[in-house]
This record gives sequence, C-alpha cells and structure tokens, in this order.
Amino acid sequence: MRQPNPVWPVVTTMIKRPPWTLPVIVFAQFAGTSIWFSGNAVLAELMQHWSSSSPMAGWITSAVQLGFIAGTLVFAIFAVSDRFSPRWVFLLCTVAGSLSNLLTGLTGNSMAWLLGLRFMTGFFLAGIYPVGMKIAAGWYQKGLGNALGFLIGALVLGTAFPHLLKGGLTSVPWQAVFVLSSGVCLLGGLLMFLLIPDGPYLVAGARFNPRAVAALLGHRELRAAALGYFGHMWELYTLWAFVPVFLAASLSSGPGLSHNVSFWSFLIIGIGSVGCSVGGLVSARVGSARVAFIQLAVSGICCLFSPLLFTAPPALFLAFMLLWGTAVVGDSPQFSTIVARTAPPELVGSALTLVNCIGFSITVVSLSLMQWIAAMVPPQYLLVLLAAGPATGLVCMKSLVGDNRVTPPSDAQTG
Repeated sequence: MRQPNPVWPVVTTMIKRPPWTLPVIVFAQFAGTSIWFSGNAVLAELMQHWSSSSPMAGWITSAVQLGFIAGTLVFAIFAVSDRFSPRWVFLLCTVAGSLSNLLTGLTGNSMAWLLGLRFMTGFFLAGIYPVGMKIAAGWYQKGLGNALGFLIGALVLGTAFPHLLKGGLTSVPWQAVFVLSSGVCLLGGLLMFLLIPDGPYLVAGARFNPRAVAALLGHRELRAAALGYFGHMWELYTLWAFVPVFLAASLSSGPGLSHNVSFWSFLIIGIGSVGCSVGGLVSARVGSARVAFIQLAVSGICCLFSPLLFTAPPALFLAFMLLWGTAVVGDSPQFSTIVARTAPPELVGSALTLVNCIGFSITVVSLSLMQWIAAMVPPQYLLVLLAAGPATGLVCMKSLVGDNRVTPPSDAQTG
C-alpha cells in the first residue's frame, strides 16, 4: 500500500500552496463530471437514433448509476487511490471516461451497446468525483470543509453542463454534446495532472471494512443520518433525470410559448451549486443536521406542489423549479458531514462508501419505478411520487435536529 511521505510532516510548514490549487481542482471536478448526464441532455435524439418508442431517461441514468456503484466498490475494496497516486488515477479515469462517453454518441446501434457504454462512463466517474475529493484533502487540512463545498458545487454544475451545451448547439448534430463534454472531461484530467502535485496532507486510507455494515445498523445516530440521506437520494437523481421531460410537458401546454428546455434544465440543475454553498455557510452557524432537514423539507414540499405549479404561468413555474433545484441537492454536503461525524472514527471511510453505494442503488430503484409509472400517469403528477423519499428522510433524521453532539455549529463542514 502506498504510504505517506515521512518527510512531509517535517517540511509542511515550509510548503506554500500554489494560489491556483483550489480553482484548478474545482474546474477539474466540474470538467470530469460533465460526462455524467450527457445522455440525458440529448434524450430525444437518442430515442430517435435507437428507434425507441418509450422514454429512456430512467434507463440511461440508471446505467450510469450502476456503473458508479460498481466503480466505487472496486476502487474502495482494492484501495486504488492509495496504491497509486490519485493524480494518475484521476487522469486515467478521465481518459477512459471521456472515451466511453464519446463512443456513446459516435458508434453503436443497439440499446445494450448504449447502456453498456453509459455503465462504463459511470464506472470511471468513480475514479473522478471521489478521487478529486481525495486530491483536495491532500492540500487542505484547515478549511477542507469549505473546499469540499466548492467541489460538490462543481459536481452539480458538471452534471448540468451537457444541458447547456445542448441548449447552445441547436443547429449542430446532437453528437456534438458527447464530443464536447468528452473534450472538457479530458481537459480537466490533464490540468489536474499537470498543475496539482500530490499534497502534503495526502495519506493512505483504510481499506473497506465490512464492520461498517454492523455500525450502520447498530449506531442510532449514524442510522438516522443514513436514512435521511437515502430519502434524499430517492428524489435527487430521478428529479435531475426527468427535469427535461417535466419542463417540455409543462412549457408546451401553453399557446405560443417558446422556451429553450435544455437551457432551463441547465439552470434548474446547476443552481443546486448555490444551495450547496449557501447551506455550507449557514451550517457553520446552526449545524449540518438542521440545514439538511430544512432543505429536505423544502424539496419535499416542492414534490407535493409540483402538480399545481405544472399549469402555472411559465414565469411562476420556472421560478418554482429553480427553488426546487436549489433545495434538492443543497443538503448533499450536509449529509456527508453528518455521516462522517456519527460513524465510528475507525470506520468513517468505509461508512461513507457503504452509505453512498446504498444511496446510489436507491436512485436506480427510484429511476426504474418512475420510468414504469411515466407511461401510466399524466406528466403533471409524475414527480409528486418523489415526495416519499423526503418524507421518510425527515421522519428518520428528526432526532438529529438540534442535537449539537452530532454536528455542532462551530464544527459543521461543507462536504
């Protein structure tokens, strides 16, 4: 196993962090995750290209999620980013992820090929998003929470970025979205590798410990935090996957309306980065559990009110969707913080891995269920079904709110 350099503790005080460190890491994280939702951004074109008569949003996103789950487990079990420099892992995964994303748009004529490539894209994303966090941790000891808040915000913007590409490339072939997002991803990997050396605080983490399963079941506070996170994940990626579908159905219902659905999808998903940043700042005063509870409640209320706002005037409907996009992901950094705080110290890494894998598995169930229901219910009622996740999460994590032993305001982190 790769061990930390024993000289670093002696010379740490002599090392000056380059001023471009955080901006480059944030951009690389944004760029690397830009391949996550590229398939969703050109959903209509993919359906036509593959001669599919049924909606594909759930299938395409589920394939990426399953790949990410598999990749996360493989990387954790074999301690890949500990055995090798995280910079090399990040670079190689951006290369492989870019290639699988590019092939999605340029080759293949079967649904199995499409879903297989999206699975591989998700697999290599497991070497981009979490490894980018590890690279940041190698440079930030103080202020790591704020740095991770920026990184999760970058993930949100990267997820939304293909929709921006699609919205601005209406006159060029849809394959351009895959080409450009792959190029951006590769650029991020190269910049990270060339400009960010391994940091002085980089240490080898413990391998995945199966005892984390017992800890998840046996520790009341950890269990409450995990269940709150699971409710959040039931809603998050399914909403993101179906935002273009929901927007198109609503904005096409009024006479004479002309809206760029792809551009508005970018804004609604991307504004979640603001929710992450603001939530992090507020958590420093009131604690992570309270911030997560409030944002989860707001997104749950949005689920319930979505049928009413579906037929509202476009300006009101879009403002509502922007509010929903802000709240639905703003609690993500706070749940990570709560899980890390409530897990036994020797099992923090394994607990985070386990909770994340279960959470992403839940997104697959939610997406598959929504895909099935979409053919049977009117579009305005489709997203109200997501309220079950926030409702369950709020009930389960209620005991954590106001408990300063879990996430004291002065020690709350973003990330």
